[in-house]
Amino acid sequence: MKISKDKVVEFIYELEVDGNIVDHTTKERPLDYIHGTHGILPKLEAHIEGMEAGDKFTVTLAPEDAYGEVDPNKIIDLPKTAFEVNGEIREDLLVPGTRIPMMNSMGAVIPGVVLEVSENTVKMDLNSEMAGKTLNFTGEIISVREATEKELAEGLHGEFVHSNGCGGGCHGNHGGCGGCGGGCGEGGCGEGGCGEGGCGDGGCGDGGCGEGGCGCH
Repeated sequence: MKISKDKVVEFIYELEVDGNIVDHTTKERPLDYIHGTHGILPKLEAHIEGMEAGDKFTVTLAPEDAYGEVDPNKIIDLPKTAFEVNGEIREDLLVPGTRIPMMNSMGAVIPGVVLEVSENTVKMDLNSEMAGKTLNFTGEIISVREATEKELAEGLHGEFVHSNGCGGGCHGNHGGCGGCGGGCGEGGCGEGGCGEGGCGDGGCGDGGCGEGGCGCH
């Protein structure tokens, strides 16, 4: 069976960026998605369309075909109060280089990186970790089958029903750079991803950062 719209596809991949392997899946835990439902990067999806189980692939995606260039508008200053937990600012997390899952005004989780910390504000980079990067995928198709009516309506893992968080649901057991815009589940484009708990234990309560709609998640 060939990969085409509404087929459930399992595949494994290894992702090389700047000469380093930053993400991979295994035959024991492949990435799975429903073809044609924006479950993986569009150019990667187009490249493997028509393939069958056992077919291998190699594809290079330029930044504009992957996670885009670095957007300076996604480097923002947040008040330290956005990082409060139980009324106390988590100063231990506010260290340059720390990855903190943030929540936007739509309730989606966006991994952010602390760039600078001043007396009252924190400069965060909300660009994808893979922004500006060329992605080199090698992989193999593991299986292809028809999706069930339930899967088409709800998603393989209920992601069509629960569409908040991680930019709209992850198609797959592994998340990662192949699916979900990079970084739900385990690892996800290297370390970071959506992580667990964010901002330590219990999230940041009401948090928020005014018009930006960002708060520690």
